[in-house]
Amino acid sequence: MELLTAELRARLPALYSQDGNRDPIVHLKFFTPDSNWTWFATEGSEDEEDFRFFGYVIGFEEEWGYFVLSELESVRGPLGLAIERDLYFRPAPFSEVIKQFRNERGL
Repeated sequence: MELLTAELRARLPALYSQDGNRDPIVHLKFFTPDSNWTWFATEGSEDEEDFRFFGYVIGFEEEWGYFVLSELESVRGPLGLAIERDLYFRPAPFSEVIKQFRNERGL
């Protein structure tokens, strides 16, 4: 699966474009099907030979930060499964996305 198609790349707001927005729009969701890691991308831009995202990451901790496409493409979960993009994810404000995420997991 291609994690970032040309169409998605063109629609994703540039880095820092939602800076200061208390409830930024989440545009993409990536996840590991064999663990609990999830990445919610709010922005992204070309960065030398890579593509850098900014968003909310749920893994060992929950935090806002940067992550790059090459890492998403190379990382494997504990069973060796690749990271996937949620094909059914629809852009929404972060507050709605995180509420739904936690409700789905009973958190």
